[in-house]
Amino acid sequence: MTTLVDRLWYGGKRPLWPLYPFAWLYRAIAESRRRRAWQARDERIPVPVVVVGNITAGGTGKSPLTAALIGLLREHGWQPVILSRGYGGKAGHYPLLVTPETGPDKAGDEPVMLAAESGCPVVVDPDRKRGALWALDRKLGNILVCDDGLQHYRLPRDIELAVFDAARGLGNGALIPVGPLREPLERLASVDFVVTNGGRLDEINHDHQFTMTLAPTELRNLVTGDVLSPQCLRGQPVRAIAGIGNPQRFFDTLRQLGAQVRPRALPDHHRFTPEDLLSEEGEWLVMTAKDAVKCRDFAPENSWVLAVKAGLPESFREAFMASVNHCRQSLDSNETVRTHHG
Repeated sequence: MTTLVDRLWYGGKRPLWPLYPFAWLYRAIAESRRRRAWQARDERIPVPVVVVGNITAGGTGKSPLTAALIGLLREHGWQPVILSRGYGGKAGHYPLLVTPETGPDKAGDEPVMLAAESGCPVVVDPDRKRGALWALDRKLGNILVCDDGLQHYRLPRDIELAVFDAARGLGNGALIPVGPLREPLERLASVDFVVTNGGRLDEINHDHQFTMTLAPTELRNLVTGDVLSPQCLRGQPVRAIAGIGNPQRFFDTLRQLGAQVRPRALPDHHRFTPEDLLSEEGEWLVMTAKDAVKCRDFAPENSWVLAVKAGLPESFREAFMASVNHCRQSLDSNETVRTHHG
């Protein structure tokens, strides 16, 4: 499926051009939803709201960027809360406060992964505005970071970041279903930052485009918890499995580390079974952190997680924190005016 999508959407041509009427309909519906949501906005959320998302379908590196922003905010004394739709999970009630022990069948794989890696509160709710107000009512933090929420217009936001996979870029530049775009390229005019994963995209003209790198940090055994350097993969036969948006990037990373890779790409948010984790004698079974949270209950002893960390330039870190601080000053000023008039 991934190879087919790459060929249809991320090549230079548009083989699905007969579907253009549906692309125009998709655009009309998306713009109408956005317009109605903006018009229906009521009071502003009383803390800064940061939204991380993309305008292309598939994986771009949103979750590693979200984790990096959480770390940056904490360095500056903030108490962040992560908001998520919880794609792939189905809870009995919402909002749902996620911990590292929460089942991904309830919360979704990415929220459980972020809860484990960040150590900060993660709130799942398909209605992210409701989740935001619930988190504030319980005083879970003083800044909200929404993972994958660029098109969830019911959630008011102060800062928007659009993330791209530099290897895939804009694909053929067409809207779904002809191409990979969820929204037209003009949407980027209203976002605050464009972050490109793995290199710069010249076809994007934005004053605040920054490059993010994903660097492997450790290999962690999913059963024993043992930790090794990623360099231990050199020369090692590996059965690599990935149920993520762009599995090829994961496989390429393993090869760059010197592993002898036998890859298996699965659909994004794939529900793993023990049969998916079969490997040959002598092979290490290596997966992403996102997939690992779904395999921890039945993973064999040769299962390893390759952890990665997003690297961001100092120029981005400074510009992002300046935006956050400006937002706080604006909110404080508005609160002072309301108190005065009250």
